[in-house]
Amino acid sequence: MSKEPVLTKKDCVKGAIRWSLMAVTTFNYDTQLAPAVVFGIGPLLRKIYPDDDDYVEALNNHFKYFNTHPWAANLVFGATLALEDKEGISACDAVQNIKVSLMGPLAGIGDTLIWTLLPTIMGSIAGYMALEGNPVGVFLWLLTNLIFIGIRTQLMWIGYKEGTKLITKFGNRIAQITDAASVLGLTVVGALAATVVTAKTPLVFQMGEISMPLGDLLDKILPSMISVLAVWALYKLIGRKGMKVTTIILIVIVFSMICSALGILA
Repeated sequence: MSKEPVLTKKDCVKGAIRWSLMAVTTFNYDTQLAPAVVFGIGPLLRKIYPDDDDYVEALNNHFKYFNTHPWAANLVFGATLALEDKEGISACDAVQNIKVSLMGPLAGIGDTLIWTLLPTIMGSIAGYMALEGNPVGVFLWLLTNLIFIGIRTQLMWIGYKEGTKLITKFGNRIAQITDAASVLGLTVVGALAATVVTAKTPLVFQMGEISMPLGDLLDKILPSMISVLAVWALYKLIGRKGMKVTTIILIVIVFSMICSALGILA
């Protein structure tokens, strides 16, 4: 039997904060993020289910396997809470189906946008500004994270209001945003490879009476060619199985020392 909604925006914001504090703290290989889910929305379920037996059944239902991007998960919780708020304990199977069907797509979107592209773009810009001695970079990175935190606290309420319609309504737009952000991310990383990585050579190309610094010659073929090749080589090393970042750092240090001693790199 359906019933009137009992949750408010304040309830959803509190649930989102509780989830954010414990999202991966209780991670396990059996149910993944499920214990944190119960901790986050437990008080909201208590408000939906005043009957103890229904409340326990709802908690056990949310203790089942769940794993998606932690920041995007609040959208799923909001949608499922809206269903439980409306239909009651009879919606347990539907709740589980919604969680299973949405956690995969949201994981892909969250990992791409939130954990890869946005931090790379904003962090790179802020880092470059900091290298140039511009303190705005520090505040830019701080502001970016504060905006992320603010959005995270609202996602459960958005999911609660829109339900599963949110995913279908903005599905195509999210894909377009992801593609656009990918292009922007590649552009930023490419620009950083040419400006931040400073690999130069003092060697001179000599042909008869014509002499030209080798670095200038290579730059005419491809601007910042040495820097780009250095980034490409490091990218290939990172992709090698068993290669560690600390090992790559040592390789760079030793290689730079040898090339500097031989006069190949400056």
